[in-house]
Amino acid sequence: MQQPLTRRLTSPLSTLKTRYDVVVVGSGYGGGVTAARLARAGKSVCVLERGREFSTGEFPGRFPDLRREMQVEARTWSTGSPSALFDVRVGEDMHVLVGCGVGGGSLVNAGVALRPDPRVFADPIWPDQIRQDGLLDQGYARARHWLRPARAPRAAEMTKFKALQQASTSIGITPVAPELAISFAANVNPAGIEQPACTNCGDCCGGCNVGAKNTIALTYLPEAHTHGAEIFAQAKVRSVSKNRDGSWRVSIARLDNDTSTDRTLTVTAAMVVIAAGTLGSTELLLRSRAAGLAISEKIGERFSANGDIIAFGYGAKIPVGSIGVGYPSKVPDMEIGAAVSGQLEIRDVDDLSREMIIQEGAVPSALAPMLPVLFVPNGRLLGALHSLVSGVYKGPFASLQTFFAVSHDSASGRFSLRDDKLALSWPGAKDEPVYARLDAMLTKLVGNVGGSYVKNPLAGTVMGHQPATAHPLGGAAMGADVGAGVVDHKCRVFDGSAHSGSTAVHEGLYVIDGSIIPRSLGCNPLMTITALAERAMLHFGQDHALEITD
Repeated sequence: MQQPLTRRLTSPLSTLKTRYDVVVVGSGYGGGVTAARLARAGKSVCVLERGREFSTGEFPGRFPDLRREMQVEARTWSTGSPSALFDVRVGEDMHVLVGCGVGGGSLVNAGVALRPDPRVFADPIWPDQIRQDGLLDQGYARARHWLRPARAPRAAEMTKFKALQQASTSIGITPVAPELAISFAANVNPAGIEQPACTNCGDCCGGCNVGAKNTIALTYLPEAHTHGAEIFAQAKVRSVSKNRDGSWRVSIARLDNDTSTDRTLTVTAAMVVIAAGTLGSTELLLRSRAAGLAISEKIGERFSANGDIIAFGYGAKIPVGSIGVGYPSKVPDMEIGAAVSGQLEIRDVDDLSREMIIQEGAVPSALAPMLPVLFVPNGRLLGALHSLVSGVYKGPFASLQTFFAVSHDSASGRFSLRDDKLALSWPGAKDEPVYARLDAMLTKLVGNVGGSYVKNPLAGTVMGHQPATAHPLGGAAMGADVGAGVVDHKCRVFDGSAHSGSTAVHEGLYVIDGSIIPRSLGCNPLMTITALAERAMLHFGQDHALEITD
């Protein structure tokens, strides 16, 4: 049965029950899969999300709206609503950008759906079972069925694709159109939601107001809701603890505007699945450990930025068209394409760490008015003032190149709690070899079309020269035993009170999201997180005699 795009999935926090079979913390790729599978299997499921629910058409389309949807946190200061859509962590060694809302990061990512090079999973850092039991392939197959990645049929017609094509003649590699979790034709998706076709507005990373992006909010979460899962927004889980009867107690801080009730809530469940993302899940586990929950000493380790870089080319001598026009379009008859229409795949058969994927990107239309200001600190005042007069769709910014690149780093970052807040330490992050390789490659590409490489237009501000990532991984990494990781190959949390080498777990406590990935993937991680979640649910079904159907 077809269902409208605007159907609300969330319920008021006042209707939260005191007990469920399963509590899922977070509503991104890991949480969405888990909620859908366990609700269909007949479990009573509660999903707790710290962000708000956004229906199609409600994402910020103007800069004032975007500004209200920014939360920024640094070591000594913070600003913005704790449930704003864009969550920026300003770090001493690295900055991190993640999404916050019902649907998690899927709301504001580019939707690039790739599978890593097989050598990634050949790394012995993974538990052996990941390579051996065959369920990872099933996980990817299920992920493909629900997220339906496809190549944009007209990708090569987009101006920014052609600009990448011209730039890439300097390295002898031809761009290709990647698979994207976007609907390029009107359809009714596996959850019964009617989705229209992509309009090529370029606003994927600002939130799709068309309804064409195959987000978790339009796929797995409606599936969960249809089968009885209760979904609550603006509910930030602070900690989990074990009750004497073996059940789990979940402590919640309310972020909604209802001031007539207690701002803290608790709920009990036989099973808790922590799926709050790399930052949220690691912080939650660290806080729970500080309160007495026995978790592996490896908690917080193996943070990877996935070899990420977001950079720009300024002053190209060719048109690029990398600024979104939004929906409805701010520039009639102008097509940008999806946020990513083309990518360069730079392979190295001898050294996986030297591989990289460079994607042309699009800046969301809501950010467009700020672009001239962003480039002023780099001495580009003349061009910036020109664009303030002529608009960013003409003049210098019509030739702005945007790049999203992914590669491999050493996963040497470490999280800890500092004043009850998550802190990332990675002193040598900016000196990771991957960044020098990416800088050299991007400099060559930009120079080939007459532009200048701008690694960070905010380098002269509070953002400094630290690298930034939108693909944080690790912190609660998988391992063979409690001495090697935080969770096992089934995503069950190891019992930290057990002896070194033990595989004993806390029954009913799972982590299923990007935090469990113990190394860089070298590609956008959404498909792998989804596949690992599907795999975990297949194992759960086998272990508990449940049919986990697709």
